[in-house]
Amino acid sequence: MHESLSGLVTALREAKHFEEAAALALRRTMDVAQEAVTSSRYAGRARLLRGVVHLRPGDAYRRLVSLEHGAEQARLAVPEEGAALLTSATAWRSVVRYRRAVSIDVNLGSLEPHAEGAQVEGDAALAEGGAFSSHESRQRFLGRQASHVCVLPLRAPGGEVEGMISLEADCPAAVGREFVWRERDEELRLITDVVAPYLLALPARPVDATEVDEFLPVVGASMAGLLPILRVFAQQEETLLVSGATGAGKSRLARWCHERSPRRAGPFEVLDLVTVPEELQMAELFGWRKGAFTGATRDAVGSVARAEGGTLFIDEIDKLSLKAQAGLLHLLEERGYRPLGETTGEKRADVRFIIGTNADLLGAVRAGRFREDLYYRVNVLPIRMPSLDERRDEIPLWARYMVDRRHRERVPSGSARLTPGAELLLSGVSWPGNLRQLDNIVRRAYTLAMVGHGGSGEVVLEEQHVAQALSYEGPPGTRPLPEALKVAALAFVQEAQRRSLDLDLADAFRGFVLGTAVRQLGRDEAFRVLGRESLLRNRNHHKALRREVEKVDALLKALGEEGSPFAELLASEE
Repeated sequence: MHESLSGLVTALREAKHFEEAAALALRRTMDVAQEAVTSSRYAGRARLLRGVVHLRPGDAYRRLVSLEHGAEQARLAVPEEGAALLTSATAWRSVVRYRRAVSIDVNLGSLEPHAEGAQVEGDAALAEGGAFSSHESRQRFLGRQASHVCVLPLRAPGGEVEGMISLEADCPAAVGREFVWRERDEELRLITDVVAPYLLALPARPVDATEVDEFLPVVGASMAGLLPILRVFAQQEETLLVSGATGAGKSRLARWCHERSPRRAGPFEVLDLVTVPEELQMAELFGWRKGAFTGATRDAVGSVARAEGGTLFIDEIDKLSLKAQAGLLHLLEERGYRPLGETTGEKRADVRFIIGTNADLLGAVRAGRFREDLYYRVNVLPIRMPSLDERRDEIPLWARYMVDRRHRERVPSGSARLTPGAELLLSGVSWPGNLRQLDNIVRRAYTLAMVGHGGSGEVVLEEQHVAQALSYEGPPGTRPLPEALKVAALAFVQEAQRRSLDLDLADAFRGFVLGTAVRQLGRDEAFRVLGRESLLRNRNHHKALRREVEKVDALLKALGEEGSPFAELLASEE
């Protein structure tokens, strides 16, 4: 075993991409499993089928790769093979909980951790969130002839489980009996511990240019790596959980998944819980009958009914009240609901659910604000939408798309573009508000560009338009210092173009910094914070302050402004 592990490590060191390391990991774990089958009582009666690497850092899918037994090359997730890759959500929870491998007998619906003495009886374990006991999960395994599954944790340094490897076998003779997984548990554990750091650290192999469309018009490198998984998830009926910062594009991604699902011909309905008062959440979800509550003057259908035959995207799920959470849980489990005031029985819901959140739902569970059973129901197919700051290569592309869309709304035959300098400025800015904030800035810069537009067919957004649009976002202290400095530098350059300012006048910035610090912190603390405490000891601080303030006055004079903004500071030093 030592020699085989040594050879595996040597091969892993030469791997350049995640896919290469995944193929090595799957091939080695399946070799060990096959050796166990060959030497067992099931020899000749069992077939090893495939292995799958599920990379899930932070409990969100990032990579999904499979290797059929006997094949040479691992394959990325693709929609038509999605059912051959996904495994049980309950298996994932158990691996995270026990931090050990688990064995699944698909026909019996039993799941047992390999940890000694930590045996879990089938239905009792699966009832705890119960994703594997769902019809979809069981049929997924049986549909690909998997009767027995072993799920191995991928542990990051420090022990955190950030993925898993699932091995699948077909052995009807072992139904209800111990299969071979435990016999090689120690060797399989060593292999996964060896490969885990490589799988977690290696980048994905670069993908070819990804086709874009109206629902996802911009795709950068980070999103391109997620699209194969999303295409698989789009084909499933189980609940998809999209997490990510506000404004990152979760709703757009949900619509993209709907358009690639078997339900694309049906409606796509959005329920944003931020806009719904807590007392009306049940009504908005399920609808109501006339007289059900004060103000219910007529029957009304809810979001679930409007999404019939299609997809319902429920955004900001963490805003759902505990009472409404109970109703949603029943809907997800039983596919039944009752409009408020309905007395004739439940309605059936033929709906696929996509859930959005920018909150830590597991943290909300621990704090008692979110039901644990509902969390497990919505966290079946989790994906995390990267923030715009994590997709910086997309910023210029989104800006071009946004300004072009904006201009075509006003002048269908015209054209609008950004200068390279304007795109560079946008790329250097932090975007805590994500795509929503970028769109606001682009719209503002477009309006500023239109002010000076001479009526020609082309509108050009230049650096000064973007800089001015950014300046309205709030005081510089609300933005990172590099961003604020870039905006200030652009403003100086724009003034220099109009007034021929000397570069030495830019030294006034030191005066603004020192004067502002003295005003806010007091003289002694300001000089200490800014690293000039020695001037206080030598009693040279007054001259230093005057010298810097005079630079400010010189700049303002060149700009045609009267007065000194820090005159009172000099007066107090007299």
